[in-house]
Amino acid sequence: MAVPNQRRNDRRGDRGGRESNEPKSDLTEKVVYINRCAKVVKGGRRFSFSALVVSGNRAGRVGYGFGKANEVSEAIRKASEAAKKALEGVAIHNNTIPHEVIGEFGGGRVLLRPASPGTGVIAGGGVRAVIEAAGIKDVLAKSLGSSNHANVVKATVDALKSLRLREDIYKIRGIAVRKAAPVAVTEEE
Repeated sequence: MAVPNQRRNDRRGDRGGRESNEPKSDLTEKVVYINRCAKVVKGGRRFSFSALVVSGNRAGRVGYGFGKANEVSEAIRKASEAAKKALEGVAIHNNTIPHEVIGEFGGGRVLLRPASPGTGVIAGGGVRAVIEAAGIKDVLAKSLGSSNHANVVKATVDALKSLRLREDIYKIRGIAVRKAAPVAVTEEE
């Protein structure tokens, strides 16, 4: 009896070994919300869980995932995998966003404004998790609509997806990007 269990443990060990040989992922994950749902059955209540996870590489890619299971850890694992698959690019300009934007999803509305260097992330809850995972360091945010965690996260990702850099807009319009002329410094200053 001990041999089959040993063999199974060896296989598990092999799987873990293979993963550790691969380069470690630089993704950060944050659990935004865990919901417990109760189903009333003959013997009492049966609980299940759902988890909302935000994942990002802190360098302009962010995604979210939603997972459901009968155990919290399994729900988080499923949500993490979904978040990794859903990573999308975000336009970042000097550690902030290039322009003001409003994102909407369902009843959730999120306003994002660029901020001067050193301001930090002025946001709360799901908005903060998404912005930090994307790698934005200075931004002002306000949740305007629903406080539903899933809709706020999805509205924030929608806002970040709609951001465009000046160079990209000029390229689409066929306008040449002008370089800023160097500022002359006088001795009086």
